[in-house]
Amino acid sequence: NTEQDVKNKKIALIKFIWKDETSLPNNMPSNIEKNISDNEFDNMTNLKQINKIHVDMEYKVNSIAYHFISNSSNNELIILHNGHSGGFQEQKIIIQEFLNRNYDVIAFSMPLLGLNNQPIVEDSNFGRIHLVNHNTFHFIENKNFSPMKFFVHPITLSLNYVENQFAYDSINMIGISGGGWTTILYAAIDDRISKSFPVAGSLPISLRMESRDIGDYEQTHSEFYAIANYLELYVMGSYGENRKQIHIFNKFDPCCFAGDLSKNYEDIIKDKLIILGKGHFDIDIDESNTKHSISKNTLTKIFVEIEK
Repeated sequence: NTEQDVKNKKIALIKFIWKDETSLPNNMPSNIEKNISDNEFDNMTNLKQINKIHVDMEYKVNSIAYHFISNSSNNELIILHNGHSGGFQEQKIIIQEFLNRNYDVIAFSMPLLGLNNQPIVEDSNFGRIHLVNHNTFHFIENKNFSPMKFFVHPITLSLNYVENQFAYDSINMIGISGGGWTTILYAAIDDRISKSFPVAGSLPISLRMESRDIGDYEQTHSEFYAIANYLELYVMGSYGENRKQIHIFNKFDPCCFAGDLSKNYEDIIKDKLIILGKGHFDIDIDESNTKHSISKNTLTKIFVEIEK
């Protein structure tokens, strides 16, 4: 109901994710490789260079993101996050669309996917564990460490890096599927994200029971969502000066969150933001897309919102 409520929730989430921290970490990525070559992206246009961002974390888990810098940058940054289907290479067409409009892009994959590794670790309770999917994170969670860190720590450090080396006028975030979920969580804890666009990213737990899209480790972590449930995360990601969140769903999505169940909570979030006095929230249902993807129709709407 108040700005202090939002701050308290944010501090509690940060404390859960990073343990004993009350603000986002200010350290830098483990390594930055500048002006790399990657055959996957050699034919992209309006691309000045790619910087490769390495973040090393606990249990040998890593994150590799690419920072695509436009030839004629408009000085605005897009964070683009892929989902459970694979690496950010799957979003090459979307990355190119942003480059065409002179946006710089940092593209991320979820933990253990894409260019990220799948380490084998030794655990004192369970022995050798091969971290092959997110549900294996249950085995390495303890009072001193939360694997929820794997999902957001790379983004924080990458933004620390670009803040130090660049002077972007705005930073907006888009994610598909599990990357949409990441977009919701990250926008809730970091006000540096101005506008956020989760596509097929989440529903509140009660609505998931109807759709049967329950989700895996990070989407159903009971202790985590006892701190801030999905509705509260939506409010937190929308709240603030010049901040906005638009949830986008594909009505005929063959994977996740199809239909229009999201309309059940749209007014709840809007009403709460009226009470708080800052921030905007909307839901858009794409009736043109029969795939689990970011459609051209959705991308056009995102451009309109970002460029307002």
